[in-house]
Amino acid sequence: MRVIVLGAGLLGVTSAYFLRQQGHDVTVIDRQATPGAETSFANGGQVSVSHAEPWANPGAPLKLLKWLGREDAPLLFRLRADMRQWMWGLQFLRECTPARTRHNIRHIVRLGTYSRDTLQALRRDLGLEYDQRTQGILHFYTSQKEFDAAEAPAQQMRDLGCERHVISADEAVRLEPALRHIRPQLAGATYTAEDESGDANLFARELAARCVADGVEFRMGHHIIALREAGGRIAHVEVTDDEGRYQRITGDAYVLALGSFSPLLVKPLGLNLPIYPAKGYSVTMPVKDASMAHQVSLTDDEFKLVFSRYTSEQGDRLRIAGTAELNGYDRDLNQVRCDAIVRRVEQLFPGAGDTAQAQFWSGLRPATPSNLPLIGQSRVPNLYLNTGHGTLGWTHACGSGKSLARIVSGLAPEVDFAFVGAGAARSPREALAPLAQ
Repeated sequence: MRVIVLGAGLLGVTSAYFLRQQGHDVTVIDRQATPGAETSFANGGQVSVSHAEPWANPGAPLKLLKWLGREDAPLLFRLRADMRQWMWGLQFLRECTPARTRHNIRHIVRLGTYSRDTLQALRRDLGLEYDQRTQGILHFYTSQKEFDAAEAPAQQMRDLGCERHVISADEAVRLEPALRHIRPQLAGATYTAEDESGDANLFARELAARCVADGVEFRMGHHIIALREAGGRIAHVEVTDDEGRYQRITGDAYVLALGSFSPLLVKPLGLNLPIYPAKGYSVTMPVKDASMAHQVSLTDDEFKLVFSRYTSEQGDRLRIAGTAELNGYDRDLNQVRCDAIVRRVEQLFPGAGDTAQAQFWSGLRPATPSNLPLIGQSRVPNLYLNTGHGTLGWTHACGSGKSLARIVSGLAPEVDFAFVGAGAARSPREALAPLAQ
């Protein structure tokens, strides 16, 4: 088949690669000049199966109330006259029950483990290099209450095969000596040795180059205007090229991998995807004092920040990312939130990074209320979804791309997950939520 992939971020590129491996003719369309230039550009860098507890959990409503009005809050819900935001918020609250949280963790872990294994196989087979580190991920806690609350989800993850082990503060410092500065404040930690980190943007560009070598066509600098329907199917995608000329691009199947912009494109088709943009921030800075900088990828659960380190010919850099701001499609940098990230880095690892050369970035994460992405066939028979991955796009990219390629090819996915579309194994509630009228 001729398959048109809409979007050249991590999900679009991995979809294109595995679709080509299934023998399809593949064309990828994106408005940016290079692959991975939006949400995948400067994310936190973690491939973190252990980051499986969704935002929507039993403790979230009280935290949101506590954070209301705080510009530096880890999760900032900036209320707008936006019905989509309010509907998303109500769905989010419904996902905060213990039963829904356990259900969502189960599926997030399954997809994450499968995706991490797929990434490792891909790296081995293709010899990809993207500043990866395979030293695991350490979640540390400076709040005893937060540490105590992490034990039950960690146990559930272990039961599902994700070896996230609860460890003492002393053990955490042994694994990552850079934490010695805050040893008196550490309540404890969890450690997942199999998790990884790496530069997601570099990975996307490297894999896109392999796709091109395999015959995938990339039409960069092309703005997607609309999907046109005829006879209940997608007839073509309407775009403007890099010189502003209108074009119609036709295919047998279409894959929607446009992140936060996915629901806007398919709304005219009658598809209401439960995706809302959650603006995240990142700071990248050169390492100033290597003895103070972390080696292991870290997660600061209390402040909702992740820490990665990239060491290559381009230099030795720290990447700190996180927080979430629900404020529509606004990508403006909020300096208060940027300063809060730098301040936390200095509290934890004083002098490790050159803050004078800090580069700030914001990106729109396509968040669903449950944190489960939408992968599978839509109600339009030749339109497929690979979107809504929230903060776990890098973690879930390879497994999602491979699963989507199998679904398009009429094959069963290799992982037990709540896929959408015909034949997907899911509850009636799950069947209705992703493609509600």
